[in-house]
Amino acid sequence: MADGYGHLPRGPKRLMMATRWSMQGLRAAWLHESSFRLEVVIAIVMAPLGFLLGDTGVERALLAGSVLLVLPVELLNSAVEAVIERYGPEHHELAGRAKDMGSAAVFLSLGMATLVWLAILAS
Repeated sequence: MADGYGHLPRGPKRLMMATRWSMQGLRAAWLHESSFRLEVVIAIVMAPLGFLLGDTGVERALLAGSVLLVLPVELLNSAVEAVIERYGPEHHELAGRAKDMGSAAVFLSLGMATLVWLAILAS
């Protein structure tokens, strides 16, 4: 039964369902997105390395966090691409723009991670 706002009630069952859907999304990304797989492998190497190379808690959080932030950005980009592909392969200016913007978001997150690593390791 919905609450006064039209949402399903929150509780353990809803949390379990949300967790299941999230795991399905991660599995789909792993199975169908080679960029996501590559970024996961990079994160598995770089995040622990960030904890080793950082001198302070803030540095460790920035080094590891900047690498891990790429993953949700890639997931959002993949979601945009999947929705666009759902409607067919024909070219549409707005679809192309949306896909390019999603790709740009991933590019910027990778650039940000690179800058964070350079700034901390060069100091």
